[in-house]
Amino acid sequence: MKLKKQMRSVIQWENPKEYQLFYKFIDQGDELKNASKLILQPGQGCIFTYEGKVEGVFDEEGIYDLKTGNKPFLTTIKKFMNFFESEHKTGIWFYRKADMLNVRWGTRMPIKYNDPVYSFPVQLRGYGNYSIRITDAKSFFVNFLIGKLDYFVDQLQEVFLSRITQPISNYLANAKFSYAEIDSNIELIAEETKNKTKPIFEELGFKLLDFRIEGTSFDSETEKRIGEISDIQAEVKSANIAGVDYAELQKLKAMRDMAKNEGMAGASMGMFAGMNMGNTMGNMQMTPQENQPSETDVRAKLKELKELFEDELISEEEFKVKKQELLSKM
Repeated sequence: MKLKKQMRSVIQWENPKEYQLFYKFIDQGDELKNASKLILQPGQGCIFTYEGKVEGVFDEEGIYDLKTGNKPFLTTIKKFMNFFESEHKTGIWFYRKADMLNVRWGTRMPIKYNDPVYSFPVQLRGYGNYSIRITDAKSFFVNFLIGKLDYFVDQLQEVFLSRITQPISNYLANAKFSYAEIDSNIELIAEETKNKTKPIFEELGFKLLDFRIEGTSFDSETEKRIGEISDIQAEVKSANIAGVDYAELQKLKAMRDMAKNEGMAGASMGMFAGMNMGNTMGNMQMTPQENQPSETDVRAKLKELKELFEDELISEEEFKVKKQELLSKM
């Protein structure tokens, strides 16, 4: 019974939860009024209120005797607890002073801006982590906590994420990073984002210690568009290496598809396509001696020639003839 009474006379934050920023000491009976000691663990502080107003903030860890009022703030607590009987007029909130590390974040809405290379709007999402430390507990308590029994980092994230989207969007729009440049500039983007979001945390009463971007992703429509552009660029490059005009290559592919879909009639179109390809190859053969390709060029053309044959754009006979011509130039 004596031990129980001693336990009741101590005010402390027992078993703080992970990522918990604030916790109100729940007064049961006369615990607050009759308390003899206040215990602040390392990395903890506390705020004392009376009638809804902050009367003191204490952030030095240790064990303090409330009966003697050995600190100015504790004297304030003692005065209020001795003069008023209702425990509802006073309150003590503990808060976390220690750094909050690796707090997860992710864009709630995609960041929209115009890609400077492809000239169409893209939507970018990002995710990562950051670390913070509370620097103005009283300001945050008065302006955001508003008397809640406790407060966790995820509640702060909602405020943070709602405010960072616009600064990041403006930065990306002015930085003019294209789709292919985002990953190679991820550290620079993270540093600039940190600089632009520091004032947001300071306004809330926190210091932003670090900010990291772990990954990004574009919307499916952007991925599809970029994929189509990449395919065309690859085909243009292949046609150039093989010495075939890209527009002619597209016609040959269309004729090949018609040949597959229309049976014998399509086969005639395929023969016509083969003749056109033969003419193209013939034109390549008429290249003057002084413009003969190097061995590296010949190897590349052989590779492209094989791809044309595998795509059924030329016949086996045409493939063999042209292959022999290219080999003779090595």
